[in-house]
Amino acid sequence: MNDMMDRIPTNMRMIVILETLSQAGRPLSVAEIGEVVDLPKPTLHRLCTTLEEDGFLIRDSTGGRLRPARRTRMLASGLLMASQLHIARRMVMTALAAEIRETCNFSTPGESGMKYVDRVDTPWPLRYQLPIGAEVPFHCTASGKMYLASNDDTTLERMLDVMPLTHEGPNSITDKDALRREIAAVRKAGHAWDSEEFMAGMVAMAAPVRDPDGRLAATIAFHAPLQRMSFEAAAEWVPRLKKAAVDLEVLLFGDDEGGA
Repeated sequence: MNDMMDRIPTNMRMIVILETLSQAGRPLSVAEIGEVVDLPKPTLHRLCTTLEEDGFLIRDSTGGRLRPARRTRMLASGLLMASQLHIARRMVMTALAAEIRETCNFSTPGESGMKYVDRVDTPWPLRYQLPIGAEVPFHCTASGKMYLASNDDTTLERMLDVMPLTHEGPNSITDKDALRREIAAVRKAGHAWDSEEFMAGMVAMAAPVRDPDGRLAATIAFHAPLQRMSFEAAAEWVPRLKKAAVDLEVLLFGDDEGGA
């Protein structure tokens, strides 16, 4: 048994594989995982196969590489919802919603869209409300476009090759070239927007919540009916939205000893 085998307890090996994939931020082949996790090839293949069969990993459709599957994403989402972190996150969202007086939401990337993990509703009776756990399309929502913009060009092109650009709202972008230009604008601005792209009569703004390596882990966003807030008025709240995103980054990814 080599030194690395001694350093990785048997019950930690699958966790180390998942950790390696999370740190890579892209699908990896078993060989690529093996460059980081120094286990015998038969052992590594067996563990990856088990993780795939149990629904924690899935093969990337473009190259057969492994990436986190639904169970892993649900696990990550559940950890983000854990007790004290959940309370702290709700405090940030509640403060933001109280200032804007519109619905704020916290979303993470799902299999085919952004998944609503948490929400603080507006006090107004007129509201657009999506249930916790719902997934909304990437291409026509503020949070979804923020996620698309966080990917490198190669990954983005792979997604655009298979992503259905459905017509959801009156201003949905259904042309790939137009969406590429939109994503470029989002990258430059550092936030994303929705101007009646997902629903008629609704505007939204989203900001990225990044992990310590600078990768998008989630988004914080707000949406409002045009009857109460114009697109231009919504854009004026972006600095406050970005501050909330930074507050969430500290809470979710700060050092444990620092109280996060």
